[in-house]
Amino acid sequence: MAALTFLLGYVGSRRANTTPDFLVARRGVPATRNAAAISGEYLSAASFLGVAGLVLKDGVDALWYPIGFTAGYLAMMLFVAAPLRRSGAYTLPDFAEARLGSSNLRKFCTFFVICIGVLYLVPQLQSAGLTLNTITGLPAWLGGAVVTVIVVVNVLGGGMRAITLVQAFQYWGKLFAIAAPTFVLFTIFLAGPGNGAQPVDSSGVLRFPEDVEVTTVDPVRVKVDVAVDLSATGQVNGAFADGEVYWTPGRYEVGAETVLRFTAGSPVPVVEGSPTSNHDWLRPETDGLSGLFETYSLIFATFLGTMGLPHVLVRFYTNPDGRAARRTALHVLYLLGLFYLFPTVLGVISRQYLPQLLVTGKTDAAVLMLPSTMQPNLLGQVLGAIVAAGAFAAFLSTSSGLVVSVAGVVSTDIRSGRVSDFRWATVLTGAVAIGLAMLLPRSDASLTVAMSFALAASTFCPLLLLGIWWRGLTWVGAIAGLVVGGGLVISAQVVTVISSHTGRWAPSLLSQPALVTVPLAFLTMVMISKLTARRTPEDVNQVLLRLHAPDPLGFMRDRESRFGSSGDRPRRVDAAERGGSSPSPIPPQ
Repeated sequence: MAALTFLLGYVGSRRANTTPDFLVARRGVPATRNAAAISGEYLSAASFLGVAGLVLKDGVDALWYPIGFTAGYLAMMLFVAAPLRRSGAYTLPDFAEARLGSSNLRKFCTFFVICIGVLYLVPQLQSAGLTLNTITGLPAWLGGAVVTVIVVVNVLGGGMRAITLVQAFQYWGKLFAIAAPTFVLFTIFLAGPGNGAQPVDSSGVLRFPEDVEVTTVDPVRVKVDVAVDLSATGQVNGAFADGEVYWTPGRYEVGAETVLRFTAGSPVPVVEGSPTSNHDWLRPETDGLSGLFETYSLIFATFLGTMGLPHVLVRFYTNPDGRAARRTALHVLYLLGLFYLFPTVLGVISRQYLPQLLVTGKTDAAVLMLPSTMQPNLLGQVLGAIVAAGAFAAFLSTSSGLVVSVAGVVSTDIRSGRVSDFRWATVLTGAVAIGLAMLLPRSDASLTVAMSFALAASTFCPLLLLGIWWRGLTWVGAIAGLVVGGGLVISAQVVTVISSHTGRWAPSLLSQPALVTVPLAFLTMVMISKLTARRTPEDVNQVLLRLHAPDPLGFMRDRESRFGSSGDRPRRVDAAERGGSSPSPIPPQ
């Protein structure tokens, strides 16, 4: 997979030499190829590994993740895709300035693009380390380093033009890598509960099918509903244990690097927050009001966050026109819906074959371990190798898009925007991401990515929807909404991290706050814009006409870029350069 990625990146970068090549692939990517590239980029570690892991751990409630990840493109297709392309912008901050005429707003957008990009990139690199460590036993940091090097080299070679072909290929590679093992393993599963699986008893209690030794990687809190005898070596509830222990129903703190040994037929303790019985695992909303709040917050974050993800939106700038952008979003719906069928099935099967992962909470490894667990022979090794290759394709494609989007914004808004600035920004982005991946503790990839969605839904979603569909938005209101929505999400994330290391005292509201932060962001933008109505851009009518007029009328024109050589683009004078006066009409092209 690494070799194919290098080869396709080289093929795609041969004719990349200007800034538009590196940022938007000269806006010449066909809709079908762009849809495959977007799908390849979007199906990250959270999709390939995380969805199955969450289904294994949380059951029916986890299905909102693949539903939300897919349905977000419906809202994007209806409200954002075509107008965004017609804006002629190159990046999200570029669109914000083109719509509202404020360089200050552009700076705020740049900050949040970097935050979302890095927050999304770190779990990709951490999951790459998990994959390499699970398959080969090599150090986890090496997987993240390998992905970083491959991605940075490809992006340095040709930016968006180089990675488009790579990402389109990697979608189909990931689809095969998840579909083929699923068909084989599901057939074996239907043949009967043998091969190391444990049937569920009549009370719904999940039990270990054989003697199991579990070693924790990080400190974990587990919940026990049925008393269990086991052997422990390490820290349990703050005290050192070395020998037989008896756990009565309750909660137990297990330290890092603690070895737990269970005998066949023992009830399975599960990480706190997950259903302990299969009856609860099969039923939605067993956590009462707090669980209901988290579900609706997740729906808000995933349904609305997709249209605010910088690395997804930047791909719509590569379409030739607005109609192609809308067709691209429609094709993405098909491709994602097809893909998400398979990790869901694998998550269900893993419940019966890999209960030991519920003790440590490291359920992201389920897809990697399931083939060799169900088929401890050559077939299992082949299927495991295919899954590992698909997992690396997920890390590579998503990381490539994130690096391009962040480097593009850094090079155009912090530097002068030349090709050399883009390349320096690429190296810097890769270095910061791998550094954070090694320093920060690892959590479920889907949960970390969901927080990225919450940040995108609370910042760029209201900015795009109001900026495209409401003429009353002002740059002051936009900045206020970004600060309120983004600030609340970042604060909630900081408090949640602190709480996880100091006794888990933070309420569940803070772990997924989109149900509160998204409406507040919208409300703030609307109210502040009404109070500052005199700051409405003078050219708002012409800008909205450009966003919504059908493509054949010829109002669409690429925005005058603030970067690159003069030979890369035609010269056009914007309203800002005329001192704020209303621009002259744009002649049809």
